[in-house]
Amino acid sequence: MSIVHDLARQARVAAADLALATRATKDAALNAMADDLVAATDRILDANAQDVAAARADGTPEHVIDRLALDADRVAAFARGVRDIAGLPDPIGEVVRGTTLPNGLRMEQIRVPMGVIGMIYEGRPNVTADAAAICLKAGSAVLLRGSSSASNSNQVIVDVMRGAVERVGLPADVVQGVPADDRSTAKELMRARGLVDLVIPRGGAGLIRTVVEESTVPVIETGTGNCHVFVDADADLDMALDIVINAKTHRTSVCNAAESLLVHRDVADVFVPRVVSALREAGVTIHGDETFRAADPAVEAATDDDYAVEYLDLDISAKVVDTLDDAVAHIRRFSSGHTEAIVTASIAAARRFTLGVDSAAVMVNASTRFTDGGEFGFGAEIGISTQKLHARGPMGLPEMTTTTYVVTGDGHVR
Repeated sequence: MSIVHDLARQARVAAADLALATRATKDAALNAMADDLVAATDRILDANAQDVAAARADGTPEHVIDRLALDADRVAAFARGVRDIAGLPDPIGEVVRGTTLPNGLRMEQIRVPMGVIGMIYEGRPNVTADAAAICLKAGSAVLLRGSSSASNSNQVIVDVMRGAVERVGLPADVVQGVPADDRSTAKELMRARGLVDLVIPRGGAGLIRTVVEESTVPVIETGTGNCHVFVDADADLDMALDIVINAKTHRTSVCNAAESLLVHRDVADVFVPRVVSALREAGVTIHGDETFRAADPAVEAATDDDYAVEYLDLDISAKVVDTLDDAVAHIRRFSSGHTEAIVTASIAAARRFTLGVDSAAVMVNASTRFTDGGEFGFGAEIGISTQKLHARGPMGLPEMTTTTYVVTGDGHVR
C-alpha cells in the first residue's frame, strides 16, 4: 500500500497548510487553475483523444464515451466552473450556530475542513477539475482516483492544477492524482483509514456498491439516477410533454436524466399517444405497459427490470397509473432516491407527491435535469448524494466541511 499511503501522507501535510490559508489565497489558486486549464486546452484535448480512441477500440458504448469525451467547450465549461467556485463564499469559519450559555461560556459551532478527501470515479475528466476545486475551496486536500479509461486526460488536468496551486504559494500536494493503471490503488484508497478522512465514489452502481461495501474510510454515497416524471391528472399536457422530452433527451448519459415516465390514467388517452410520438421522434426506445404498447407497436413490453434500471441512454420505461398514490408507490419501489418530478396544476397533488416520495430532490413542474450543483447556485458539485446522513442532494462547499465546537470562557472551571 506504499504508493497510496505515501500520497495520503503528503496530502495530510498539505492539508494542514491549506487549513490556514485565507480566502484570498484559495481564490487566487482557483482563478490560476481556471486560467491554466484554458491555456492548456490543446494539451488536454490531445490527451483526451488518446483516451477516446482507446475506449472506442475496446468497444465502449457511446453513452460512456460521451461522458469521457472532451472538446474546447467542455474544457472551457469546467474551467468556468472552477472560476465560479472562487466567487462563492468561503464556508470555512462560518458559524453554524452559537450561543452564550447560562454560565457565561460562549459556544460556537463553526465549519472547518474535512482534511483529506479521496475521490474514486469513472471516466469523466471534468470531475477531476470539479472535485479539486471544491475540495480546495473547502480547505481539504484531495486524492483523485479516476478510471484508467481517462488516465491521460486526468493526468494532464491534475498536472495543470498542481502547477497553478504551487504558483500562488500553496503546496501542490493539495491536489494529487492516484495512479489508475492498477485496480489495487482504489482499494488502498478505500482502506487508508487514519490517513484519508472521507471517500466519495462517483460513477455507476457497481462502483458505488463496491466502495460502500469495501471501504473502511467513511463514505458519502453518490447514487445512481433512476429518475421519474409523473404526469398528474391536473397537468398542463403541453408543459408535461416539454418536461418529459427535456428530462429524457437533453443529455442521456447523466444521473439526472429521466429514466421512467408515469402517466395518470385520467389523461392517458390524450397524453400517451402524444408523448410516444414525441419520444419516438427523438429516437427514444420506450419500454411500456399495455397502454403504451397499444399506442405504438414499436413500444417494447416493460418488465420490473426495465422499471428499475438506470439506462443512461435513449431508453425510457413508461406506465399508466390509476392514482397519484399509485405513482408514489411505484416510485418508492423502483427509484434510486435521486430525483422525481411531478407535472400538475394542483397544489394539493404537488404537496402530496413531494411528501410521499423519498428522494434527494423533487421537482414540481420542472425537468429532473435541474438537480445539479451549478443549477442550484452551489457552483460545480462534487456529486449528488442519495443517502441521508451528513449530505443529501447536490454536494457543494458546505457539504465538504465538518464542524468544530469552539467554546470561549474567562477562566471558567467546572
